[in-house]
Amino acid sequence: MAETTNARPPNAVPPSLARVAFHAVAAGLTPLIPVPFLDDYALRQVREQSVRDQLKEKGLKAPDKAVAVLAGSYDERSLGGRLVSYLKAVALFPVRKVFRKVFFVLWVKDCVDLTSVCLHHGYLLHHALERGDLDEASLQGDAPQKLQAAIVAACAEMDARPINQALRRIFRGSRVLMAEATRVFLEPKRGGARVPDPKTENAEVKSLTDRLLQEMWEERGYFTALEAHYDKHLKRDPASTEPLAATGT
Repeated sequence: MAETTNARPPNAVPPSLARVAFHAVAAGLTPLIPVPFLDDYALRQVREQSVRDQLKEKGLKAPDKAVAVLAGSYDERSLGGRLVSYLKAVALFPVRKVFRKVFFVLWVKDCVDLTSVCLHHGYLLHHALERGDLDEASLQGDAPQKLQAAIVAACAEMDARPINQALRRIFRGSRVLMAEATRVFLEPKRGGARVPDPKTENAEVKSLTDRLLQEMWEERGYFTALEAHYDKHLKRDPASTEPLAATGT
């Protein structure tokens, strides 16, 4: 029997890229944390761990500032950034809590948006490290800011709808998402933090990751174009780009 040319070979996605997808999914599930500010903290931790893991894969160790810059969280760590985030969270939390109880689709949107951002940024960091755009010495200087600026600019030029639509399909079928929505609808008075089941949720993250990797393989032309945008922006004069953390794609 002839082989199907469109089938993804079992070893098509390198383990390092599989970890990018895993962290993107983990980041996308942080909106399910029902404790104010804890979800943002968890998101920052996941994104920074994703950066550290990729650097470690290349035998690189970066200072905390470089990790925060590459994770898109450096601005948030300044006193002003923390204050703005705090005030915004206080203002929005009651509204978000009410709407999430009513509209499951908003929960899905939060998960999709965060996964998309982290996937795009993680993928381009992976691409940059494969190219050798960072080394031990440059991590101590302004290279992380320059690289992050190129990533932000590349993502801004891409129409992420194909990826976001795929993510929407993935998350709509998430057992964890459905279980949490059901809990909120059927037990609205309980509120507060629930006790997570690591076995169930770790298995769900792996399942979602596998589906995301399949989608990435099918959309490989999109990611090739994303790489080209990044390469273009990295060649520009650093003074002509605006550095700093991305909040979306």
